[in-house]
Amino acid sequence: FNRGMTGIERFTEIMDEVSDIKDSPDAKPISGVKGDIEFKNVTFSYKGTDKKILSDFSLHIAPGENVALVGPSGGGKTTLCNLIPRFYDASSGTIRVDGRNVNSYSLEELREKVHVVLQRAVLFRGTLRENLLWGNKNANDEEMQAAVKAAQAADFVQSKGGLDMKITAEGRNLSGGQRQRLSIARALVGNPEILILDDSASALDYVTEKALRGALSALPNKPTVFIVSQRTSSLRHADKILVLDNGALVGCGTHDALLENCSVYREIYDSQFGGKEAAAK
Repeated sequence: FNRGMTGIERFTEIMDEVSDIKDSPDAKPISGVKGDIEFKNVTFSYKGTDKKILSDFSLHIAPGENVALVGPSGGGKTTLCNLIPRFYDASSGTIRVDGRNVNSYSLEELREKVHVVLQRAVLFRGTLRENLLWGNKNANDEEMQAAVKAAQAADFVQSKGGLDMKITAEGRNLSGGQRQRLSIARALVGNPEILILDDSASALDYVTEKALRGALSALPNKPTVFIVSQRTSSLRHADKILVLDNGALVGCGTHDALLENCSVYREIYDSQFGGKEAAAK
């Protein structure tokens, strides 16, 4: 009983919490988002602490670029990505999408343009079709099937009943890799201009992950893609690889350049492949 009461009290505290993230009174409609992103002197600390998760971060990302993020746990990778759809607001500095401060967009419209896929896939009880419609309520079957194919899920989906396949609560009737691929498919159905994959392919084998990267590069809408991963083999073909450590950008460049010039990246790479370049191809 005592443990139950403690849980109820904590649950009530969470449900009564009011978000500080609100629409600006002069928010303007979004039209024709290209996916150009600029961070300028961005610093971030979580509420109630002075510890800087990000410190004076500045970077420009061109529309359609494939950007990878890597670094030690707690380095600020996920936090950086979460600032784009305004899951949090920067403590200082500015983040611009297509030249406009993200605070000038309405939250609903901004988050329709930025789709995030988490490492822990969240699926709901029902059919696959019902789950995919959360990504785009107006999607037709052809669009959903195309998203499933791009997410490298077509084979097992077809064997389980296609778009009418049954999914139990939290997708417990599927493997971890299958859940992740369906979560990615749900994001792709919405044709996002900015796609964030936060370690969301961690359960995939290397062959499937490589095929997924190829499919993302071939998407007709050419979204700006962020990939957070601890696998350097997953990042080597990105246009830009960002190396974050203790909230600071300690490296930015291609795989080959970072191997030569960034000790943090080199250490991560060597810990996975022992310096054997061929192992990561």
